[in-house]
Amino acid sequence: MGFAFVVTLDCADPHRLAPFWAEALRYHANPYHAPYLTLTDPTGRSPELVLQKVPEPKQGKNRMHLDLFGNDIEAEARRMESLGARRLSKEPVLGPTGDRWIVMADPDGNEFCVCQGDVTTLER
Repeated sequence: MGFAFVVTLDCADPHRLAPFWAEALRYHANPYHAPYLTLTDPTGRSPELVLQKVPEPKQGKNRMHLDLFGNDIEAEARRMESLGARRLSKEPVLGPTGDRWIVMADPDGNEFCVCQGDVTTLER
């Protein structure tokens, strides 16, 4: 049997970051219970994203990041930018199995990728 899990993202201000991630993931933001603000998938299919308030600033590249899958990565990248994300790769990156993605950063500078297709793309 597998483990249930959540994804926790350290941040300076969960209240400031929650609207971005809630809209980006199409999740629901729950009430803040210091130091956590939890975002949940209304369909129940994906893990919760927990925004955890921490005192130290982000330093360097994330060792772990979210990959968000969609059919039109340019449209999704523009949608993320309209929510406050920054595009870190000017052009889509082409992976070794033909997969494509655009590297982005949330308003706190945490990297994530907007990827072509769905999670099965990685299984080739």
